[in-house]
Amino acid sequence: MGRLFGTDGVRGVAGRDLTARLAMDLAAAAAGVLAGQGAFARARAQQRRPMAVVGRDPRASGEFLEAAVVAGLASSGVDVQRLGVLPTPAVAYLTGALQAEFGVMLSASHNPAADNGIKFFARGGVKLPDEIEDEIERRLTARSRRPGRPAGADDASAPPGAPDGVAGDRARTGTGFGRVADAPGESERYLSHLLATLPQGADHAPLAGMRVVVDCAHGAAYDVAPRLLRAAGAEVIAIGAEPDGENINLGCGSTCIQALSAAVVAQGADAGIAHDGDADRCLAVSADGEVIDGDQILAVLALALRDEGRLTGDTVVATVMSNLGFRMAMRQAGIRVVETPVGDRYLLEAMREGGYVLGGEQSGHIILREHATTGDGLLTGLHLLAIAARRRQPLGEVASVMTRYPQVLINVSGVDKARVTSSPELTSAVRAAEAELGESGRVLVRPSGTESAVRVMVEAADSGQAERLAGVLAEAVRGIG
Repeated sequence: MGRLFGTDGVRGVAGRDLTARLAMDLAAAAAGVLAGQGAFARARAQQRRPMAVVGRDPRASGEFLEAAVVAGLASSGVDVQRLGVLPTPAVAYLTGALQAEFGVMLSASHNPAADNGIKFFARGGVKLPDEIEDEIERRLTARSRRPGRPAGADDASAPPGAPDGVAGDRARTGTGFGRVADAPGESERYLSHLLATLPQGADHAPLAGMRVVVDCAHGAAYDVAPRLLRAAGAEVIAIGAEPDGENINLGCGSTCIQALSAAVVAQGADAGIAHDGDADRCLAVSADGEVIDGDQILAVLALALRDEGRLTGDTVVATVMSNLGFRMAMRQAGIRVVETPVGDRYLLEAMREGGYVLGGEQSGHIILREHATTGDGLLTGLHLLAIAARRRQPLGEVASVMTRYPQVLINVSGVDKARVTSSPELTSAVRAAEAELGESGRVLVRPSGTESAVRVMVEAADSGQAERLAGVLAEAVRGIG
């Protein structure tokens, strides 16, 4: 069996790949690692049990998966604060704010409604390193192989770190199990935190006078995103804010931003903000319906932080897929770009290692590390709109600090990734393309991390040239692979 954890937790088709049994056992295994000996001793010294927070997006499958996760945690001696439907970054924030031993989020982000996922946050609301995920998998495997364990049964194992014999005592006395409580009011704590991140001295209604459309993707932000923008003073029109459990990301949100562009123009709005299903992403739309992607948002935030003297080392972290226009804008502004592989976990690693405060991806994962431990779409949108409001400029003009170069991406599937990427013929073809582009373009050929494919990306000032060279390189890959 391959590694259970992917790049962003455990995901799969709900009820098939991600079953209630797996969710319960995975939660119990995680409790044994994340609320282990040290956490149990801390809690006991404070005369309490270890505590976890659990949130989810509105997918129908989230209801039974939440019940299974809560059962796995409570049966392991962990108290549970059930947060209800909230964005992933809210769960990360509340893990730290409520001093929980760990947090659990049930979501498959931008995936369709049939999918779901389980993501864990360690104490403080930070993502788990690979070695901790591997330890959870080992415990899960050991748990499933335990002799004499009936299929689907919970073995009422001892609280994490408890002495031998506690499990049997607890089963006989009915004590020592975790307790479960609903905590729906914690969304207010999260919204207050977001508003407090705006610069000191900011107006109590920093978005006053702005008419904003927010597309919540029928997802986890359907309630809190409109509330946040209204609390900041904006006139808000919410779309994609009627989740029924099956319509998440369906023809709306950051993965289908055309709906937002049309709504902004139709409503005569000043701007639009789009989130994905779990609201860790943010894309934007200007008053004329033009899309403002994650690279452009990152450029705006980088320049604003630099001007305020808050951009550590005058450095921003971005992935290899960031647009050439972003790199050129940063170079012109004297801001250094640290490059990472694709994925927000790699951004976070580089930011922690270098002490940097800002990083992001073209897809709209933006990390403002002064205020959040993970990408936060609501936080990003609030700061982007606040910059436009402070400058009294249209959002499209604010985003013009960067010119987006045409970018052509071709996925060449069914090839031997190792043979292709080590091929001298491909190296020669890439060098020829780079020589033709000079300083006005960029070539990136990389193996996919999730499928047997090689991704070819070419950027150029001229879209026709980018398409032609991408086609040439794609044919080279096919010929080698």
